[in-house]
Amino acid sequence: MSIAFLLTTLIIVATPGTGVVYTLAAGLSHGRRASVVAAFACTLGILPHILATITGVAALLHASATAFQILKYAGVAYLLYMAWATLRDKEAITVDRATEPVSAGRTIVRGVLINLLNPKLTMFFFAFLPQFVDPANSGAVPRMLLLSAVFMLATFLVFALYGILAASVRDRVTSRPRVMAWLRRTFAGSFVALGAKLAFTAR
Repeated sequence: MSIAFLLTTLIIVATPGTGVVYTLAAGLSHGRRASVVAAFACTLGILPHILATITGVAALLHASATAFQILKYAGVAYLLYMAWATLRDKEAITVDRATEPVSAGRTIVRGVLINLLNPKLTMFFFAFLPQFVDPANSGAVPRMLLLSAVFMLATFLVFALYGILAASVRDRVTSRPRVMAWLRRTFAGSFVALGAKLAFTAR
């Protein structure tokens, strides 16, 4: 495994995106456990894109503008829904100790959907993984699986770190409703901005 692959992976994973925003929100909302669950969910949402790349479905998605657009706008709609839920649902961003813990299932479903409905991830893996694999090698598929596993592990660790750091400052904002209101708006705005970015990106 090359140093170039590891460095590229870390840069890509550490760059803030929808998964990072969601994990930060989970950490601030419900603490370390929720942030780790959110990180796991976002990582799990990468798996279908990796499998699509390895099985060649990505090539079909790349060739079909209609399929790409359908998946893209489904992702945009979900990000806008997340923005709306963050603003309207008080459980979305809250640090009230009396609040019932959010279910792991709900956290996982939301995290998986955030990455699952992003066709750019399939395009990314379709362009990224082959650069580190020799197609003439009989072990190309096992190597792609190994590289994908490393990428997912890095995603989980970095996202979990983001979330745990966010959870560590929960106590500082517990008694500051004005700060929480601004955080809610910031996260909602981030989901809207990321949705707009996805909407205006081409294949």
